[in-house]
Amino acid sequence: MIRKYILPALALAGVILGIVVSFQGAKSVPPAKPVASPAHSPYSAFVAGAGIIEASTENIAIGTTVGGVVAHIAVQIGSQVKAGDPLFTLDDRTHRAEIALRENTVKVVEAQLADARDELAFNENVGDKGAVSAEDTNKRRNAVRITEAQLAQAKAQLASAQTELEKLTVRAPVSGQVLQIKIHLGEYAPAGMLSTPLMMLGSVDPLYVRADVDEDDAWRIRSGAVATGSLRGNKDISTPLKFVRFEPYVLPKRSLTGDSTERVDTRVLQVIFSFTRGDLPLFVGQQMNVFIDAPTRTFKPVTGQPSVEVKS
Repeated sequence: MIRKYILPALALAGVILGIVVSFQGAKSVPPAKPVASPAHSPYSAFVAGAGIIEASTENIAIGTTVGGVVAHIAVQIGSQVKAGDPLFTLDDRTHRAEIALRENTVKVVEAQLADARDELAFNENVGDKGAVSAEDTNKRRNAVRITEAQLAQAKAQLASAQTELEKLTVRAPVSGQVLQIKIHLGEYAPAGMLSTPLMMLGSVDPLYVRADVDEDDAWRIRSGAVATGSLRGNKDISTPLKFVRFEPYVLPKRSLTGDSTERVDTRVLQVIFSFTRGDLPLFVGQQMNVFIDAPTRTFKPVTGQPSVEVKS
């Protein structure tokens, strides 16, 4: 009796549930609202590119030619420095001991040279020339030359030790702002080129924008082109851009926008623009939407073919 009524009821419930699920799945899902409104070009005809803000000196990766333990850091993130200012210093106790040893060596050789010169002067100034042999005088003269050479060598070794000591203090190569610090007191700073630099430095007055322009549009841009940059994520934060230069080598695309229609197998021309930050909340490393004014013009690719009018 139970099977006679329950099983058909369960089957009917399953059919109804399937119908409900199919109807719900057939409903169109409204598209998600964008996090920020897209930026719009202020020009009627333009070329767009993805840009990234960088220092006008480019972002300089600071390293050291010798490895060592960090003993002192002279700057902080955001510090303004001048060319030649110390950034950080490595442990220099061994090198200072070496310099002290070299300085003592120089003093000893200088004393030996003074004695050798006195002995030579005595032989050369003796009244009775027969009292001193010419051979003895020549030996003393050679002793002075040898000691002078030893002194020159000792001074060269001292200068070399002082140079090695100077290498332990890493200085700013240009005037600018400290953008990043990735070392701490007591840590070992390795020498050479690193994937993560010990410090990042660059001039931020003015700032530069490196815009990637698709190779298909690169031919439309001319030197001195007017452009506008809008901050990625807030189109209301924008600034006029001043043309600086082209990077003459067209390279594979690396800066991706995330657009589903974006091609990653293309190459881009990098165009450098400058702007003054002023009170704008813009920082090195932020992305910008760059719109470059490209006036409408006629382009005839091959003689005999119809002209093509290009707008945007």
